[in-house]
Amino acid sequence: MKRRLAREKAFQSLFQIEVSDIEPEAAIKHVLEEGEREDEFLHHLVFGTMEHKKEIDELISSHLENWSFSRLANVEKAVLRLAVYEMQFLDDIPVNVSMNEAIELAKVFGGEESGRFVNGVLVKVVQHFSK
Repeated sequence: MKRRLAREKAFQSLFQIEVSDIEPEAAIKHVLEEGEREDEFLHHLVFGTMEHKKEIDELISSHLENWSFSRLANVEKAVLRLAVYEMQFLDDIPVNVSMNEAIELAKVFGGEESGRFVNGVLVKVVQHFSK
């Protein structure tokens, strides 16, 4: 499975976990199409994001302007969590790749405004990491 597809499936899994409160393994199985096998990168993204969810959510919350984390749409929550996990914990992925992939996911699943919102938050998160 290519990394782009694995990210999309990881996003869909994280979204499922958020809206349905199901276990990560069940969410991954739910998003895989017939004949698709679970990918190590996909598994790593979903389980890693969930393992560090509290820390990730706090980091995202601290970079929201005039907005509370609880008001975020589920699409933005899932995309931001995935991107911040990659940026913070996966050193082999360039930050700009994680950012661009997150913005594209937000646009596809949430629309143009969602893409701009995710971009704005991630720019602040990147600046936080640069300090």
